[in-house]
Amino acid sequence: MSTMNQTLPVSDLDPFALDVLDDPYPAYERLREAGPVVWLERYGVWATGRFSAVRAAVLDHDTFSSTAGVGLADLRRQQGPSDVNAGMAGAGRGPGWRTPSLLLEQDPPDHTRARRVVGSVLSASAVRARAQAWAAQAEAMVGQLVDTGEFDGIGRLAQELPLRLFADAVGLPREGRAEHLLPFADFAFNAFGPPNELFRNSVAAGDAALPWVVRHCYPDRLDPEGWGAQIHRLARSEGYSRDEGAVLVRSLLAAGIDTTVRGLGSVLWLLATHPEQYALLRRQPELIRAAFDEAVRLESPTRMFFRVVAKDTVLDGVDLPAGEKILLLFGAANRDPRRWERPDTFDITRKSGGHLGFGAGIHACVGRIVAYLEADVMLRALTRLAATIETSRPPRRHLNNTVRGLAELPLRLTSG
Repeated sequence: MSTMNQTLPVSDLDPFALDVLDDPYPAYERLREAGPVVWLERYGVWATGRFSAVRAAVLDHDTFSSTAGVGLADLRRQQGPSDVNAGMAGAGRGPGWRTPSLLLEQDPPDHTRARRVVGSVLSASAVRARAQAWAAQAEAMVGQLVDTGEFDGIGRLAQELPLRLFADAVGLPREGRAEHLLPFADFAFNAFGPPNELFRNSVAAGDAALPWVVRHCYPDRLDPEGWGAQIHRLARSEGYSRDEGAVLVRSLLAAGIDTTVRGLGSVLWLLATHPEQYALLRRQPELIRAAFDEAVRLESPTRMFFRVVAKDTVLDGVDLPAGEKILLLFGAANRDPRRWERPDTFDITRKSGGHLGFGAGIHACVGRIVAYLEADVMLRALTRLAATIETSRPPRRHLNNTVRGLAELPLRLTSG
């Protein structure tokens, strides 16, 4: 591929192929070694898996814009209804059509306003205020599983924790959460990719879940003391309509459930398959945050997002023309040997806090402080109550165009 007087590597890699989603790391390595920026001829987009390039792009929102969509589809060109209550796929719309996120797919000044609303609600003090109650619930959940034989670590811990703690904090009713939030989030993240088999298979469940989710993002369905209702109150003060406030709550739900489920599942799996690391964590619980960071680095729950090149620029020595899309592979960057020693090794003593698993810059995950607290209370309960954590059978992977994680993780916890 030649552009701006340069000849750059071309790849036939399909980053959304099922075999790549199942085990992406060989493909990521080939892409990184092909060059700092590679042309993906299948989709007509640029891609980079090198840490330096991905980090530079996410930190430069003026040049690498989110307003054309952080998925494969170019939202500048799509045709569809403009009302904020519309779903992300359905009759009368193209297969890539969806409503842009007011958080992910805006740049300043619009993004600044939305971020101010959600960030104010999810402040450090507001999240810390939940710590004691969340710790007690996590301890009760783990305590019920120790010495009980095999159980599914995804369903009983990685999913149950956010569905209970986070959804309670948002102010959602308990009835209907699991049946609607999980398929909604799976659908939402599949929509960032192409209209492939994964997307098509998630449409029916996503469309069925969407009405429940939309209804429960309005103040009359939310606990008036919860984070969702607080977002509505602040959104009004920032000039957002009632419908736009509901979209902000919905964006928080999409991002705050599924990626956290996958991150918690990954740290459980990695600790279960690295008993020496779990033993070290029990001896040194001060490494709990580092252990979660290392799991997010190694098995990045959000494996990629797109940007559009807003103006002619140079990225890692490569000239890129304005107007084209570029795929930023966080999962590849987080294993780049140019940045990390022994990048494929799970090491909870590693200083991995600079990973890109939560993004960086103005679009860094606004709810990461919540994910850190959920991981903290889960791992503290585990290390206090379970002398060992081990897998009893191989896990089953959950495939999604954007999010990486496990669907099932058979575990055993023993007290001694």
